[in-house]
Amino acid sequence: MTGPTTPTWISAAPPRVYPLRLYGDPVLRRKAKPLNLTDPLNVPGVGPQSVRQVADAMLETMFEARGVGLAAPQVGLPVRMFVAVEYEDDEEEDEGGDAPLRSRVLRDFVMINPVVSVLNKKKDKSYQEGCLSIPGIYEEGVPRARAVSVSYTDLDGNQKVLEAEDYLARVFQHELDHLDGVLFLDRLPPEVTEDYRKELLALQQKSRTLISDLAQADRLRRERAGA
Repeated sequence: MTGPTTPTWISAAPPRVYPLRLYGDPVLRRKAKPLNLTDPLNVPGVGPQSVRQVADAMLETMFEARGVGLAAPQVGLPVRMFVAVEYEDDEEEDEGGDAPLRSRVLRDFVMINPVVSVLNKKKDKSYQEGCLSIPGIYEEGVPRARAVSVSYTDLDGNQKVLEAEDYLARVFQHELDHLDGVLFLDRLPPEVTEDYRKELLALQQKSRTLISDLAQADRLRRERAGA
């Protein structure tokens, strides 16, 4: 009788990218906790890594998935950190494209314990919005403040404040929502989610499989450590 196979993304070396948590995963609905820069993070399926290692891998994961932002809960870590990027063109996500994204980066961001203040209360619904944890689903009409200010800690422990407007402000608000267990579909009428019921059920099934794979990876890691 054969046992379960080891998922192909599991290796002894630190990963370049992390598997993305999908719709239906409980970690996406948990309110994230404040992050201490000096504490190691126990990445599910990977093991302990420094905050900087996690941030680097999250950026690579975001580029690999052709996104513009990624929050720690999306890689299974319920801590208040996200990464984001501003590209020189094509403001919206380019998921599924072929051109290397790094060549188009104007600046990237690693924001730890971010706090958002609204600078312009007027809501904008004009952009199409999607989520790397809900792949293939895009909708317009998500109301977001047009301009925000974000106070946060960077990887060197410096306190910073950044103002953003329009699409970048939307990206920051989307990622902050993730830290509070909120998904962009929650900000749309309930019938929108119902319209995607079949697709979301499929994502929930994939999510359960991934959670099982990660648990298996952690068991293998503990067995190796104890050998």
